[in-house]
Amino acid sequence: MMTIRDTNHSMSVKRRNPWNWIPTLYFAEGLPYVAVMTIAVIMYKRLGLSNTEITLYTSWLYLPWTIKPLWSPFVDLVKTKRSWIIAMQGLIAAGFAGIAFFIPTTHFVQLTLAFFWLMAFSSATHDIAADGFYMLGLNNKEQSFFVGIRNTFYRFANIFGQGILVMLAGWLETSQGNIPLAWSITFYLMAGLFLALTLYHRFILPHPDTDIKREGLTASKLLEDFLKTFISFFQKKHLGLMFFFLLTYRLGESQLAKIASPFLLDDAEQGGLALSTATVGMIYGTIGVIALLLGGIISGFLVSRDSFKKWILPMALAINLPDLLYVWMAAATPDNPLFISICVAIEQLGYGFGFTAYMLYLIYIAEGEHKTAHYAIGTGFMALGMMIPGMPAGWIQEHIGYTNFFIWVCICTIPGIIASLMIRNRLDDSFGKKI
Repeated sequence: MMTIRDTNHSMSVKRRNPWNWIPTLYFAEGLPYVAVMTIAVIMYKRLGLSNTEITLYTSWLYLPWTIKPLWSPFVDLVKTKRSWIIAMQGLIAAGFAGIAFFIPTTHFVQLTLAFFWLMAFSSATHDIAADGFYMLGLNNKEQSFFVGIRNTFYRFANIFGQGILVMLAGWLETSQGNIPLAWSITFYLMAGLFLALTLYHRFILPHPDTDIKREGLTASKLLEDFLKTFISFFQKKHLGLMFFFLLTYRLGESQLAKIASPFLLDDAEQGGLALSTATVGMIYGTIGVIALLLGGIISGFLVSRDSFKKWILPMALAINLPDLLYVWMAAATPDNPLFISICVAIEQLGYGFGFTAYMLYLIYIAEGEHKTAHYAIGTGFMALGMMIPGMPAGWIQEHIGYTNFFIWVCICTIPGIIASLMIRNRLDDSFGKKI
């Protein structure tokens, strides 16, 4: 017979301390995303691809995050969230290893892109499972407490990926004198890290009682329920204005984000700032990400104090107006890393400050019966708003040059500012305000 002591021990093993797995789980969620979206851009630039090729290929990689709501219901149908997490982390590790293996080969573009696609789909599915597991593995009070912790470690993955790892690749480029080898070693290290995370989570993730395969569900029933939820999303009020905001708020930033790193890396003859890979990792991947985090913290505090309605226009201006700094850098081509760092930090601070408006608006439009599903659909359109404008960004830049491209980016910010003004008039006065 099992004693009370034995039962309590069993429950403690099953329960696990959230500090043992929340930080590593959300670090694991953030790293493949930053690898696909940012590190890939820098890597392909250093391997000699044109800006047109880079933006087209890497923008397509947004697709899994755009359409992930379409298969998210089936994560409930097959296996447990825990099983999905372990399986997807294993596939992500394989994706990193595949990229590392094929970088030095002749057909590296096609082969590495195939593994980036594997990683992108695995990462998008991992997001679904991890966010669901978060709610199953914690009670309501713990969920509220750890939301800041999970976001912090997700952002730390950004700093580690586009900062530390890019600086490492830059150092290897210099010390080895072989750019493909440098990036291959970097991706092998990421594969090893992710394999370690997979094994760690295999043993350390808890087994919540509620994390079970949902019996009685069928694919047809799930599809029917999803279609009803999806249709109800398109029955919301002011649908045209909603999509106008979702697809234009980051219209300028979606193009700037794809070209910023190539601009910093390109030679002066091509209109770039001729920075080394390691310097770009420090400026854009470390200083820039810290500034972005700071901007998000400041805007969150201000909105909770005064309401979303009061700050939506300042946030729209903050995410867009600093793009003018890239116009100045392209025209003046400063060679002082300090000046460049300040410009990038200001732009990223504004982006972090302004991006809060997007996330709050997603929460605002998701209110109602299908809040979670509608929020997920909204994030799909958020990814679509980054994917489509980003695809031709390199082609545009190569045809008109960096200075004119950044002027074009600034022109593209106007619709988002107008959309913010229109949205502002329809927001509740108290939404976002801490009562």
